Parts: sequence; C-alpha cells; structure tokens
Amino acid sequence: MEPDDTGDGATDQTPDDVADQTPGEAESRATHQKRSVAATYDRIADHFAETRHHPWPEVREFLADRSATVGLDVGAGNGRHAELLAERTRRVLAADVSEELLATARDRAVDRDYATALTPVAGDAGRLPVTTDAVGLAVYVATLHHLPTRETRVASLSELARTLEPGGRGLVSVWSTAHDRFDRETGFDTTVDWTLPGGETVPRFYHVYDPAEFREDLRRSALTTVSTRVSSGNCYAVVRP
Repeated sequence: MEPDDTGDGATDQTPDDVADQTPGEAESRATHQKRSVAATYDRIADHFAETRHHPWPEVREFLADRSATVGLDVGAGNGRHAELLAERTRRVLAADVSEELLATARDRAVDRDYATALTPVAGDAGRLPVTTDAVGLAVYVATLHHLPTRETRVASLSELARTLEPGGRGLVSVWSTAHDRFDRETGFDTTVDWTLPGGETVPRFYHVYDPAEFREDLRRSALTTVSTRVSSGNCYAVVRP
C-alpha cells in the first residue's frame, strides 16, 4: 500500500452482499463504478503522476530474473511499472481505463527514452483489449481492488489468464486487511480520498481484500496460482495461465 494514501472510513458492505442484487442491478452498479473510476483518475491524473515516481520493490523483484517478448501492465497509471517491463521485454502494453493517466505514461516514456517500446492501451481491466496468448510477462498492481463486484474482479483475473501465453507469468497485487491501518479481518468495500493541491478531495472506490478471499478469487478465476504472500500490508500472487 502506498504510504500517502489516506482513507475516510469503510462501508458495511461485504463481498457477499452483492448476492442480494438482481443481475440487472449488479450490472448497472458495475457499469457505474467503472465509469466512476475512469472519471476519478482522469480528474487526479496529473497530481497522481507527480507523486508516483518509483516502482514497488515487489514488482522489481518479480521481474528481476525474467524476460519476454511482450509485457503487459494492467492499470499502468503513469507507467512506472511499465518502465521496468520495458527493461525486460521488447514491447510493453500499458493498459489503463484513464486516458489522462495514459497521457502521463506516454510523457514518462518519452522523458526516460523508452517510448518506442511502449504501446498505451485504453481499456477496462475487465475486458482487456489484448490478443489471447500474447503476453509473456504481466503486472497487475493496485488495480483489481478498484473493480466494483466480486464477479467483475474474478472475471478480470480470468482476462489476465487469457492474455498470458503458455509459460507466461504475472504478478497481481491488492490492498489487504493485513495492513495495520485496517481493523478488519474480512474483506470490505470502502472509499479512499485523494487530496488535490488546494484541498479538494476526490473519493476512490476500493475493495480491501483479506488474504484468504484473495486466494479464493484467484482459485475461482482461470489463473493458476504459483505462489502468494503478504508484503508491506498488500497481498501478492505470482500467477500463470
């Protein structure tokens, strides 16, 4: 979890509460939340990019002894992890629902001289516009927890599995109740405010996973889990198709 993110409280909704919704209600909620995530990150994109310079050490560790032809960064943001992928692959697909964040990723790639390797991809993590079996290395960091329902999160994990080539590997991370800032044992939905310069706050939806729930969602998906761990309060999984 990033140390300068701050939350303003949690809802009482647990992951299984969505079972009480009709299919139409669940779909409507999911569509609204996806649009909301895009609008939120478009709004905060420039400030977000300014405060997100360094890749996570767990991502650097995952990529250290791996290489591939094509890399994929799901929820690429300003491209700080796409930059690491560019060192290990010939081509990097930087996927994000926010067009404004993708613009900051392009700027970063130009500034750091890996623009020829970067292909920005505008798209939803639940329906990745990426060819099947195309990706050798993927990172899906701090993004899955923005998806609004358990169904959409599991489907998104299966989308990651679809894009990975046989023998491909991915790293998935989510915020976790294992972090000492949360006094919860089971997963829950919440909002976390982003504070812009000048004091405006922009709420962001999060589903905070408990470790067992994270493992179960991986099991429900089309991914095969190679290993899981908790590090710095986040859940991590190395996965393959």
